[in-house]
Amino acid sequence: MATITDVCNLTGLSKATVSRVINASGQVKESTREKVLSAMKTLNYHPSSVAQALATNVSNSIGLILPQFQSNYFGTILCEAEQSAQRANKKLLVVSSKNSAAGEQEALATLAMQRCDAILLYSRHLTPAQLHDCQQDLGVPLIILNRQLHLSNVHSFGLEQTQLAAIALQHLLDLGHQSIACISSPLASETGRLRYHAYLDALKQAGLPAYQEWFAEGENTLETGYQCAQKLLKSGRPFSAIFACNDDMALGAIRALHDAGYAVPQDISVIGIDNEPAAAYALPSLSSVSLPIQDLTHDAMQIAIQRSLKQPAAITHKTYPGILVSRESTRQAS
Repeated sequence: MATITDVCNLTGLSKATVSRVINASGQVKESTREKVLSAMKTLNYHPSSVAQALATNVSNSIGLILPQFQSNYFGTILCEAEQSAQRANKKLLVVSSKNSAAGEQEALATLAMQRCDAILLYSRHLTPAQLHDCQQDLGVPLIILNRQLHLSNVHSFGLEQTQLAAIALQHLLDLGHQSIACISSPLASETGRLRYHAYLDALKQAGLPAYQEWFAEGENTLETGYQCAQKLLKSGRPFSAIFACNDDMALGAIRALHDAGYAVPQDISVIGIDNEPAAAYALPSLSSVSLPIQDLTHDAMQIAIQRSLKQPAAITHKTYPGILVSRESTRQAS
């Protein structure tokens, strides 16, 4: 296997000169650069990425931290991030935060040790103050996904969570529903709290009640959607519609309603958020709110790539609205 010494011997150049060409650091003549590149090709010499990272403080890698990998939602983020990295000739290093604050901090430390040039964090649990401190400690650009932040030192790309929930609820209200139950995402997360508060605000503005019996907290899964719908039915307080804070819980709820003898949407309408592919093929097809998650991830990756190349970029805070997709699971209230 060829070494940098072999390149030096073939070109007659010093190791310092050859290193400057390999690492694109310092000034060298174009003729010298071509001489080194030609020798590398002849010798089939490939410099160590680790050595290059140590020499240039650039690893050509971008880190991505996700809470988990199972859903289509996170698969979409992963796919878009990988494609963006490939187009920029960057490596993508992916780590799970295990959906906890401690996990987010641990994942950041792991990717920092890998000398990533920038890190994208899908954050659910760390507070703005903690994220500010993480950026101070990291030494590499931190880009936050899924949060509406206004920090002076951290880029953020988030969804307009209140708007997403509001348009789902407005759809039910426009259909004449006056007794609307809610299956929320975990209220320990900012997303869960914002969507739940949007539910309460929508009912309040419409002059409608929000009984405690119409609320159940899920875990963003099919199983908990099923269990929460069962809980709502057992409460004994009738309702004509369910607002579920994500599609998986909405689909789980539809199954629970079916098993209990209720028809959707003839007896109870159901709407979710995410517009996952399964929503269009469910029976009945699920009304949902479509999220521009590909656009969000693409834009965040462009900032990460720009910063990884040591190019200046003003701190960016951007939020993305959703779009209502009305399907068979919602209908006019009887």
